[in-house]
Amino acid sequence: MHIRRLDAVATVLAAALILTFAHPAAAQQRPLVTEDPESIGVGRILIEGGLDFVHDQFYPVSGLKGDLWRIPTLGFSFGLSSIAELQIDGGFFDYLSISERHKAPLSSLVAVIGDSTHAPEDIFIGTKVRLVAETESRPAIGFRFSTRLPNASNESGLGTDSFDFYASLLGAKTVQSVRFVGNIGVGILADPTSGNRQNDVLTYGMSLARAITQQAEFVAELNGRVSTRSGDAFPGTETSGLAKVGGRYTTGPLRIDAGLFFGLTSVDPIVGFTAGFTYVFDAFKVP
Repeated sequence: MHIRRLDAVATVLAAALILTFAHPAAAQQRPLVTEDPESIGVGRILIEGGLDFVHDQFYPVSGLKGDLWRIPTLGFSFGLSSIAELQIDGGFFDYLSISERHKAPLSSLVAVIGDSTHAPEDIFIGTKVRLVAETESRPAIGFRFSTRLPNASNESGLGTDSFDFYASLLGAKTVQSVRFVGNIGVGILADPTSGNRQNDVLTYGMSLARAITQQAEFVAELNGRVSTRSGDAFPGTETSGLAKVGGRYTTGPLRIDAGLFFGLTSVDPIVGFTAGFTYVFDAFKVP
């Protein structure tokens, strides 16, 4: 891990510790990706959208590297019951300004001649269920599983044309004025270079949300995966992670957010930012 990556982690942890007073925070939403076990509520729909900019994004399968824009990022959650929701996440347009090309396992398939490429983002479809409600003495516990569908193609250099599966145990507890959330799970990632191999990775997430006022919150998280292979991981399944700090501001059913994130390994981007919104509303009745 480079020194700059260690400095980024230290910045996240220091900022989280500095904030020591405020009002209770709400459950997780953008800009965090660590999943809170609480659902959005029966008959409700959550819509979130925004944009991401990533500096020095590297694609180990295609060998492309450059600055990446995701415009827009989109997510939809549907409250199927008081304890369960269906989630769909993805995006219409990923645009990479290519700064470097490296030899990679599938670089020969890349049909990009100029200094940029674009593709729709892969779609994640998942379900989250709260198993145990939070009380004063115990945390909320939940379970989530999801599948990544390959929208981006090998030819664009931004995709792998492979399916992945994830399952995670979720936990969350509000302690005084801070909402702590943790995820631990597994990911079954297909080898993009072979149709009959996979890498089983350990996934993790740790986040906190602290209210500064009744409407404004500070948020921070570490989120990533760890390869469990004894040898080198297959391209695109390497150990990776991001550290993120940001804020959210809520007014009525609308919440706006922004955050900075930093890569934790050599295959991660150096830095990036995200900004967007979340809107929740009552949409339907469950019979």
